[in-house]
Amino acid sequence: MLQPLVRNWKRQWRLRKKIVFFSKVSCPHCHARSLDQMPSNASVYFYHCLQCNTIFKPKSGDCCVYCSYGTMRCPPRQKGW
Repeated sequence: MLQPLVRNWKRQWRLRKKIVFFSKVSCPHCHARSLDQMPSNASVYFYHCLQCNTIFKPKSGDCCVYCSYGTMRCPPRQKGW
């Protein structure tokens, strides 16, 4: 009886640790959203919006644009670096 519970817990733990490499970025100026693939080993400091043609930076205290304006944090932050 205990074995399925332990197996289920381990499976949920592994799923929680998976890194997501796609994020939807919302432009702070025109609020357009675009789905982008994030780099696995670096942070993106400048981002170019294709709708309104502006370049924006992350908010103060965040490491990259994905952490500030994306739906998912960047992969280094997801790993805990």
